[in-house]
Amino acid sequence: MVKEKFNEGDYVVYPAHGVGKLVGMESQEIAGHSVKLLVISFEKDRMVLRLPASKAQDSGLRPISTKSVMSEAVKTLKTKTKARRTMWSRRAQEYETKINSGDLVALAEVIRDLYRSADQPDQSYSERQLYQGAMERFIREYAAVEEIDETTAVTKLENILEAA
Repeated sequence: MVKEKFNEGDYVVYPAHGVGKLVGMESQEIAGHSVKLLVISFEKDRMVLRLPASKAQDSGLRPISTKSVMSEAVKTLKTKTKARRTMWSRRAQEYETKINSGDLVALAEVIRDLYRSADQPDQSYSERQLYQGAMERFIREYAAVEEIDETTAVTKLENILEAA
């Protein structure tokens, strides 16, 4: 079951919040039933999530990406953006869905599509918010996979985006 997949101290990705650290497992009595909970700490957000172990798979909880998945996501960052003619509200909804999917490559697509270099026109407030949200989640996972600090991860990713 879940114990085989996640161990205390592992980094995990919860789609709605990004990268967290599994700090333990505990049992609680809820409505007369004993429930085994995974305790996940999102230190950057100063938040602790207690997720029923039986719901871990349904919620999309997954281990941190492998290096090969990360390199696929970085390759996505390097590809050119296609011009999209759909309304911003529909694209924004698609981007939000991708950000909350927990899929690293989908997250890279959002970053690639919303990235603006210094010589490009400014972004709207909502574009900037979506971009920053996607970038924060990507940076946290990139830093964990590459075993570097987040500041170094930001620098590396900005260099990749500038070069694309």
